[in-house]
This record gives sequence, C-alpha cells and structure tokens, in this order.
Amino acid sequence: MITALAGGRLLAEKTGSMPPTVVALHGWGRSGNDFAAVVEDMDALSVHLPGFGITPEPTEVWGSGRYADDLAQALEGMPPVVLIGHSFGGRVAVRFAAKYPNRVRGVILTGVPLLRLTAAPKPSLSYRSIRWLSRRGLVPQKYLEKQRNKRGSADYRAAQGVMRDILVTVIGEDYRDDLAAIRVPVRMVWGEHDTAAPADAGLAASKLVTSATFRQVPGAGHLLEGELRSVVREELLELIEEVNA
Repeated sequence: MITALAGGRLLAEKTGSMPPTVVALHGWGRSGNDFAAVVEDMDALSVHLPGFGITPEPTEVWGSGRYADDLAQALEGMPPVVLIGHSFGGRVAVRFAAKYPNRVRGVILTGVPLLRLTAAPKPSLSYRSIRWLSRRGLVPQKYLEKQRNKRGSADYRAAQGVMRDILVTVIGEDYRDDLAAIRVPVRMVWGEHDTAAPADAGLAASKLVTSATFRQVPGAGHLLEGELRSVVREELLELIEEVNA
C-alpha cells in the first residue's frame, strides 16, 4: 500500500501498522518495491527515495546527506526505527544514523559502496583532452556527452539531468567519519560476488564501526534477490529482536 509522508512530498510502500519499526532504503535506479519480501509481515516503510520509483526527483543536486535530512523531516514525530539500506540507500542510512543517532535503533547494510580500496582509474588522455577543449568551447557539448556515455557506468548512462549530477556527487563521497560515529548495532550482509560494492571493501568498512558484524553470502551478487534477500531478512529479524531485548 502506498503511503505519503511529509505532506505527500515523499512516497513509500507501507506494510503492517504505523508507526514503523523498519524503514527501508533502496539502491540506485531501484525502488521501495525491492524490499517487499524482506519486510513482509513487519511494520515497515519501504521508501521511494526522491528521483526514484514514484517520488519526484529533487529540484537541485543533492548528496546522500541531503537525502538523509529529507528522510528525517519525513519521519518527524515517529519513534526511532531500524534502518535497512541497500547500495545507494545504504549511503543514506549511514549518513542518517551518524547525524540523527537518537532516531535510529539499529542498521542493516547490504551491498553499499562505502569505501574504495584502490584508487579510481584516471580518465584517458584523449578524454581529458576532449574535456579541456569543451571547456574552451572548441568541442561541441553533444560530442563531449557522447564520450561520457561511452565511458560511464550503466547507472551513469541511464541517469539524466539533476539525477546524473547527484550520482556523480555521491560516488565521490567519503563515509569514514560517519561509520566511526555510529553507535547502534549494525549488521552488514554482502554477496560474495558483488561487483558493484565488493565484499572486501564491505568488510573493511565494517571494521570502522565498533558495533558492526559482517556476514558474506556465498554465491550471491549485488541485487536483493535469492539467498542474499533471505539472509538479509534473517539478519533484520534478529536485529529487531536484539534491540527489543
């Protein structure tokens, strides 16, 4: 069932009763529907983050911190929740838990790009030359865009306008201080074969959180499906029991 938050500005899939015990935040290019099987029979909100699902996109470029602030406003007046974040939604969950510690009881993270263990590859000399020429008006913008699309990820190619700028912004963010600031229980669940957010980087991120556990799911990838989805639900149920004890 669709429910409106913040006077209709933010939309979410609602299961069970309100106020929610769980608030779920989806990955880039996904929607709150990804969590249907994970939060089944729970009191939960699976949010359609701004720019995804059926929620309108922001009117300006946001980072994950602005998404967290927006969520905080939407949940104003509700008791503390367990946050679950997949991929991009996990970035927002980390920001939220660090900035609003009294509004979070626990966090589940899965497939979240939080740390880069190797340096980002440097653009080729030819592409850097094209950008240089474009800034000086010597190469048409359309040609530069064509070159960007050839080199960008599938998410980058699919994003347009403000959402593309948001994607570029969040990719460049650093979460080390936020991870270190989290004090509530954190359970991190990663697919063994996750290529979007490799498990070794997830494990390294878990070591920055004093309250974190890390579990790797053999054979699983990045998306919330199959065995990964089952294990995430299992960890979520256990975390709810833990914080209610």
